Amino acid sequence: MSLKQYVTTPLLKENPLTLHVLGICAALAITNSLTSSLIMSVALTAVLIISNATISLIRHHLPSSVRMIVQITVIATSVTVIDQLLTAYLPAAASALSVYISLIVTNCIVLGRAEACAMNYGVRRSIADAIGNGLGYSAILIFVATIRELFGNGSLMGVKILELARDGGWFQPNEMLMLAPSAFFIIGFMVWGIRSWKPEQQEQPDFKPIVAPREVEGQ
Repeated sequence: MSLKQYVTTPLLKENPLTLHVLGICAALAITNSLTSSLIMSVALTAVLIISNATISLIRHHLPSSVRMIVQITVIATSVTVIDQLLTAYLPAAASALSVYISLIVTNCIVLGRAEACAMNYGVRRSIADAIGNGLGYSAILIFVATIRELFGNGSLMGVKILELARDGGWFQPNEMLMLAPSAFFIIGFMVWGIRSWKPEQQEQPDFKPIVAPREVEGQ
């Protein structure tokens, strides 16, 4: 694939969240706020770029026996750097997202791209892959957060968009959207919609039913 395809393919065709259902925990937990989702999106994409580029640079010097340990160390270091930057420049956001920023270390997307792409390709291709997967994951987080915050609280990024009934307006917010299970249902409907539109993304059954042989005539 070209570098452009490495960036665009994960947006929809091979989205890490809707196709592979990776990184679902953060998507459920922090998408009740568009601000939190944007910060998490930038943080995850930055970690992907740093870790993919670093691992790609040193891939020829990694013995297979310690490859996973080195990859996790690189990812953890990247997460620590991003977390410290957030603490320095966005302390309120860092406080609200501290646990989830730290959990990027265990995010299957980051380690998966390091193993599948960075260990096999050069720096440019690895960075393009990181950008594509970061944007693909970010697009889902932002979409879900927009729905949840707008219709659950009548606001976006803390700015009131819809006049709430309790403040004399016309809109009655659905407060269930501010609960984590609502994100599960929104993402579920997105997966269903995308796989209905693109049947090639549908998972094949693990087994086929056994058809009993027809009885021999006369017996």
